Amino acid sequence: METKSKNSFTEDMTPAFSFGLPFIFVPLMIIAWIFGGWTILAVPIFGYVIITIFDFLIGTKMIAPKFKPDEDNKKYKIILFAWPPIQLFLIFGSLVAIFSFEHLSFIEAIGLMLVQGLITGAVGIVFAHELMHQKTRFERFLSDLLMGMAIYGHFRTEHVLVHHRHVGTEKDAVTARFGEGFYKFFTRIVPQCFFSAWETEKEMLTKKERPFWDFLNPFYIYFGLSILFLISSFIVGGFLGVLCFFIQAFIAVLHLEVVNYIEHYGLVRQKLENGKFEPTKPHHSWNANHHASNLLLINLQKHSDHHARPNKTYESLQSYDENDAPQLPFGYPLMVLISLIPGLWRKVMDPKVIEWRKKFYPDLTDWGKT
Repeated sequence: METKSKNSFTEDMTPAFSFGLPFIFVPLMIIAWIFGGWTILAVPIFGYVIITIFDFLIGTKMIAPKFKPDEDNKKYKIILFAWPPIQLFLIFGSLVAIFSFEHLSFIEAIGLMLVQGLITGAVGIVFAHELMHQKTRFERFLSDLLMGMAIYGHFRTEHVLVHHRHVGTEKDAVTARFGEGFYKFFTRIVPQCFFSAWETEKEMLTKKERPFWDFLNPFYIYFGLSILFLISSFIVGGFLGVLCFFIQAFIAVLHLEVVNYIEHYGLVRQKLENGKFEPTKPHHSWNANHHASNLLLINLQKHSDHHARPNKTYESLQSYDENDAPQLPFGYPLMVLISLIPGLWRKVMDPKVIEWRKKFYPDLTDWGKT
């Protein structure tokens, strides 16, 4: 089934309230707390099935937002600022529902934390990603708060200081190699990203002539927030509460890394004669203009523009067509499911990578030297 494509660009800004789609998860989770059973499945059904259906119905939209004064842009920040306390409410509300209400079975309790992990990953980490690119300490702290709920705080260091600098090269662990399945990618990336972030902060402190244990090291924040949430989970549900928190955090990290896998699979930057790599351009990231899933993920799928211009806020990211950036066949919700089946993934994506090579690098034949 093909999506309907609107090839003409629109210059209007998408209204701020349109990006409030993730807040639908809140009543869905509250219903799941109260009734349990099949209502728990409403979260993945909405996030994966309904959004994908609307991606097909609405299709893609080519949007090149007009610049708006800062006063107008504040409306878009409210959505970001509102989510951290909401996510705290959802996570610990789920723990209270499990350990205080005592009306949920063991299977329902596990299911509840699994779908909470989907929300933490699909919304919380997506919002954290946006916030960690902002200039103010407050916004970066909100990002750390959200990443702490996934016990993955070091992602801020690794993403901003390593991934954006080295994307499309062998120095970037997050760039999925051509032919690499997701499960191999996941087991490789989790330890590599942690040690990459650790070494990066160590090098930065050394340049400032400060020891690694200096309080400027953000790992104090990364570890501290995670420990705080784990202690709070223990207070609510004891060791089982901690286990439940770990379950949702693991699913959140899994969701994060499967999106990382999708965003750059098989794409590389060419090494120039001077030994440096070419600048990051829109064609070094997979792009998706599917409108419904872009609203849910605050334009994360416009990844080509994000990497070309990392300082742009989410509402200002523009669409790219197939002439400027490689296009994913579907929005992230469906692409995530496809990526979990390696054979299907390669059947869908490997021909697209080969097509990308022919289109953007027709003269390059030795891909081992990129």
